[in-house]
Amino acid sequence: MTMMSTMAASLVLAGAPGTSTWSLDVTHAELGFKVRHMMVSWTRGTFDRFSGTLELDEKDVSKSKVSVSIEVASVNTKVKERDDHLRGPDFFDVEKHPTMTFTSTGFAQKNGRLEVTGQLTIRGVSRKVVLDADPFPAAVKDPWGKWRTGTRATTKLSRKDFGLTWNKALEAGGVAVGDEVELGLDVEFIRQG
Repeated sequence: MTMMSTMAASLVLAGAPGTSTWSLDVTHAELGFKVRHMMVSWTRGTFDRFSGTLELDEKDVSKSKVSVSIEVASVNTKVKERDDHLRGPDFFDVEKHPTMTFTSTGFAQKNGRLEVTGQLTIRGVSRKVVLDADPFPAAVKDPWGKWRTGTRATTKLSRKDFGLTWNKALEAGGVAVGDEVELGLDVEFIRQG
C-alpha cells in the first residue's frame, strides 16, 4: 500500500467526506412519543424493538438516506392494559400491521439544523412527515474501535391521518386521547465496514 492510499484509508475511517453506511445501535437509541390524555396531562411511551440504516454522505448531506423499521407490538407505556389496547384493532392492529416504517426522501440543512423529509407508514397508511434533527456530529471512535455518530429528531403528527381514530368523549367536554402526537428520536449509529 502506498503512503497516499494509506492516508486516504485513514481519512475515510476517521470520518472524512464520502458516503458511508451506518447501522442503528438499538442499545443506544430511543424511539418515543407523547400524546395528551384527558386534555390535562401527557402519556409517554416508547417502541423497544426496531432497526435502521443510515447512508451518510458527509460531503453533501442532502444525498444522505435513512430508513427505520419498528416492531409495533413492542410499544411500551409501562401499563400492560394500555399497551394491549394500543396493540389491538382500536389503534395499531399489530396482527394486520406488525411494523411501522420511515423512509427518507430528502435531507436539507436549514438554519443550522437538519430537515429530514420522508414517508412514515403506520397501519398501512403512508404520509409525508418532516423531522427536525440535530446535525450529525463528527464521528467518534469507541473503545472497541467502532466509529459512531448520532442525532436527536422530533416531529408532530395527527394520529387520525394514519387511521388511529379511537377515542372517548368526556362528560365535561374534550376527549380522552389527543389527536396530535409528538415523536422524539434519540439515535446512535455505528459505521459499517
